[in-house]
Amino acid sequence: MTSERMKHLAKPMLFAAALIWGTSFFIMKNTLDLLPVLYLLAIRFTAGAVLLALVCRKKWKLFTPDYLWRGAVIGGFLCLAYSIQTYGLALTTPSKNAFLTSVYCVLVPFLTWAVIHKKPDRYNILAALLCVTGVGMVSLTDEFSVNTGDGLTLLCALFFAAHIVAVAKVSPGKDVTLLTVFQFAFAAGYAWVGGLLTEEFPAAALRDPACLLPLAYLCVMATTVALLFQNVGMVWSDPASGSVILSLESVFGVLFSVICYGDPVTLRLILGFALIFVAVVCSETKFSFLRKFT
Repeated sequence: MTSERMKHLAKPMLFAAALIWGTSFFIMKNTLDLLPVLYLLAIRFTAGAVLLALVCRKKWKLFTPDYLWRGAVIGGFLCLAYSIQTYGLALTTPSKNAFLTSVYCVLVPFLTWAVIHKKPDRYNILAALLCVTGVGMVSLTDEFSVNTGDGLTLLCALFFAAHIVAVAKVSPGKDVTLLTVFQFAFAAGYAWVGGLLTEEFPAAALRDPACLLPLAYLCVMATTVALLFQNVGMVWSDPASGSVILSLESVFGVLFSVICYGDPVTLRLILGFALIFVAVVCSETKFSFLRKFT
């Protein structure tokens, strides 16, 4: 396929990835009624690792032993982030879970500052202020407290940010797709161990068609296909516009949660969601796409 053709397909791929991930919030919420958190993640990451390993089978010639420890580190952060997010999802609405998770985009520059001493710029600080205001509008109750589900979701955003910083530290010089295979494999291993130690194996649920179809969607579409679309799309798209398109994940998360799950929507929630979305766009792009028109 020509480079010109790939450039035309890049943004639709990123849009499709955001759309797929947006639908996964309410699907995960429904699947949690049938499967325990850690077993759900174990199955999802195992399937993702196997499918992605097959897709990138030609890249296995690049394997070196240090892929193992790198995959173990970033897989640990990924497992923690998804586990906490999923526990949070069980205790809050899919729409709030979607938008509060997106806070990780704003946290990344500050964690990067702590790890590699690169100071955040004025756009990062503005994004943080917008984000904190938006989170307050979304999460705070009339008694000015945060419920457990929202609190866990905010904590998962911290681990997603830590995961991104860790990937930036360990991935230079390595094939990203092959490294992702090991990331998924180790995340699956951690989840299997956690599930075996703390949860009852859901044998009956795994024979239930009502469970298998959404589980297959999460494994194939929300893990493998969406990740491939993101990787390919970002290679052939400029980072600013690509980041804006991917940030639509949280918007789609709210939209599908309201339509399919019946999440309640208030004016305060809408304003909070809008502030978080603007904060994400500010942090990811520094509004560079607007400066093209000036």
